[in-house]
Amino acid sequence: MKHMMIALSQARFQEIVGRHDNPEILKYFDDLGYDGSKLKDETSWCSAFVNWVCKEAGLEYNNKLNARSHLDYGNTVINPELGDKVIFWRESKDSWKGHVGFYIREDSKYIFVLGGNQSNQVKVSAYLKSRVLGYRRMTGKVYST
Repeated sequence: MKHMMIALSQARFQEIVGRHDNPEILKYFDDLGYDGSKLKDETSWCSAFVNWVCKEAGLEYNNKLNARSHLDYGNTVINPELGDKVIFWRESKDSWKGHVGFYIREDSKYIFVLGGNQSNQVKVSAYLKSRVLGYRRMTGKVYST
């Protein structure tokens, strides 16, 4: 689970409040081909984080900044395992907004994921199961669009 080790190595990074930006967060954008200097660490960055981790680990990634775009990449999974992507809806099921992170575990009510932009940092957070849109397992095939 190389990608989970990479993701965990980022757990200390968080947004900087105010006009300064955390260069580690901007690095996710830069390494994916976006100009981090034109973005802020307040930009929604959960998808950039997941894509960056996958790229670093040699797994497929989509290079898109929209969390719901992850529903189109990887193999569909019904019973997720450690490290699978979990895609959630945000605001409403019909909204374009979402969140993406890596599956850790679940209980009767929550899915626990390791992700970026979770309370403005890389950390493990709990999300209601009712918000899950889907699970995806990445392959070793490296590509982006």
